[in-house]
Amino acid sequence: MPPPAGPFTEARVRYFALEALLAGAEARSGRHDEVEELIDRHGREVLRALFQGHLDLRAREEERADPPPVGADGVTRTRTERGHDRRLVSQFGQVTVSRHAYRAAGVGNLHPADAALNLPAGLYSHTLARRLALEVTRGSFDDAVDAVARATGQVLGKRLAVELVRGLAADVDAFYAQARPEVSPAGRLLVLQFDGKGIVMRPEALRPATAKAAGAATHRLSTRLSPGEKANRKRMAEIAVVHDITPAPRTVDDVIARRPRSKAGADETPRPRADGPKATGKWLTASVVDDIATVITAGFDEAERRDPHHQRTWVVLVDGNNTQIEAIRTEATRRKAAVTIVVDFVHVLEYIWTAAWSFFDKGDPDAEDWVHAQARGVLAGRAKAIASGFRRRATRNHYNATERKGADTAADYLDAKASYLRYDLALANGWPIATGVVEGSCRHLVKDRFDITGARWGLDGAEAVLLLRAVVTNGDFDAYWAYHLDQEQHRNHHSKFAETYTPT
Repeated sequence: MPPPAGPFTEARVRYFALEALLAGAEARSGRHDEVEELIDRHGREVLRALFQGHLDLRAREEERADPPPVGADGVTRTRTERGHDRRLVSQFGQVTVSRHAYRAAGVGNLHPADAALNLPAGLYSHTLARRLALEVTRGSFDDAVDAVARATGQVLGKRLAVELVRGLAADVDAFYAQARPEVSPAGRLLVLQFDGKGIVMRPEALRPATAKAAGAATHRLSTRLSPGEKANRKRMAEIAVVHDITPAPRTVDDVIARRPRSKAGADETPRPRADGPKATGKWLTASVVDDIATVITAGFDEAERRDPHHQRTWVVLVDGNNTQIEAIRTEATRRKAAVTIVVDFVHVLEYIWTAAWSFFDKGDPDAEDWVHAQARGVLAGRAKAIASGFRRRATRNHYNATERKGADTAADYLDAKASYLRYDLALANGWPIATGVVEGSCRHLVKDRFDITGARWGLDGAEAVLLLRAVVTNGDFDAYWAYHLDQEQHRNHHSKFAETYTPT
């Protein structure tokens, strides 16, 4: 007996056809993977037909609006026409949406049913777009398109995928700008960290100064870049991380242990070392479009959300970039927030090694002992004294300008950053002294995703992926997606109607 006619007739026909296939001799003698693939392939058509049936049912039951809809232009659409169709590509396949069109002379049609369904502005459903967004945050656009095709059977071109992703990230800034609950755990330190990471860009996406330098460069080979010719291809992505920690006081020995004074001492069991502070409640943001100051402002926004009355201790960790430091000081002054800036100790350690090569031959084991002692001195809060020691030693040994260059460079750095090198104070108070959290975020957000071999990015595509990847890393994707769909409904539908009219 044929199934009764109705909007779900096609779905029933396809279901019973699939059931017959599975009950047939060929399927019953097949391997389980072959049967599984058969169900997947034909099952999608069943699901597509079910979706189409649902849309047809809603079209059949759509009643004429009373009163007739009024557009945002103030014009009432008095004429109604049934059967206006539009296509929609869902994750099950293409379906047709039929609905009423409300018309008036000289103005565009209105479709209240589109608003009720929250149909996308384009051809592809929000659910299919959501799947693409998540795949793009994990791997290349090519891989993402392939993954969507494998999972749904829907083939998207790479260029189309880039355009879709740009739209999917459009509401990230507004999402984080909206009011959210305060986070103010008592007794916790509030830490802000900032850093940058370069992304290889297409020439038109470089910042003006970088593009000018790239255009003036000459290349020795025509088919590849030679060593030293790979500069001026990147645009910096700026990253901000805000997190909480419970202070963990430490000593210099907890960071760099004393070296044993004798061979006998080398066999002694070292005393237990205190663990450093652990980051919790991490939140991050990043942008390859915005400048350093704008990203720092976003970081301060998040810090102020967590501590709106500035009752907690704020510590800011940076790698020594002067532009960052100036922007941090400006933002803190504007908000009347007391912050302590700490320059990453690992960067300081690299400068001490730079000084070492003024005094020791490369590979000399004594250099390591010397660096060890100087680093402990800096940790003890004696950065300026250590810098003076570098200069005195170079002068006492009558080094020329070339020989003492490394020592002078390190000394200049320690003097310039001395006010941000109070590691003795930081360790005593249990503060972090390294930018490991933001550097790890740079690797995860940028390097792991953008440093794919041969990749060169356009500005809008890179920004969209960076924003979405940050949302996923923050654990906010589900909340963001709900917000994005609300914004899409307003942009694409509700904004077309008069404020006094609600499409249903």
